[in-house]
Amino acid sequence: MKLQQIGIPVAAVAGLAYGYHALEWMGFFLVLGGLVMWALLHFTRLVKVLERAANRPIGHVDSAVMLNAKLKIGVNLMHVIALTRSLGELTSPKGEQPEIYRWRDNSASLVTCVFQGGRLHSWTLERPAATPDTAPNQPPPSLGGPASGAP
Repeated sequence: MKLQQIGIPVAAVAGLAYGYHALEWMGFFLVLGGLVMWALLHFTRLVKVLERAANRPIGHVDSAVMLNAKLKIGVNLMHVIALTRSLGELTSPKGEQPEIYRWRDNSASLVTCVFQGGRLHSWTLERPAATPDTAPNQPPPSLGGPASGAP
């Protein structure tokens, strides 16, 4: 088991016990109020992230290159959804580990993220191959340079 799965409930029970020990029932309910506020803050953040993601196409991101720069190993899926403001396109079989999600942008670049246990394990950025239409424009020969033939 992970530390968060054990540590948070143990800390909550210890805090409640300490509150009761220090101020009896008033301390117990004071700590309980703090725990409820903490849970509501997390729930509100989750709802806001999913509300923003619900209004966008699945698997779309504004810039795959910027998403690639902002990703960090170990962040959870909700953090990545908050960064992209959209739900990722699930490419792995549903319910199996690792979970693989993909986001594309308008330039056909895509970021594929691998989540193991709900945490980002790795990711790759794939950019489309440059074609002659999308290659950087070279200056025309009449503007000078070695190919212009100008003295």
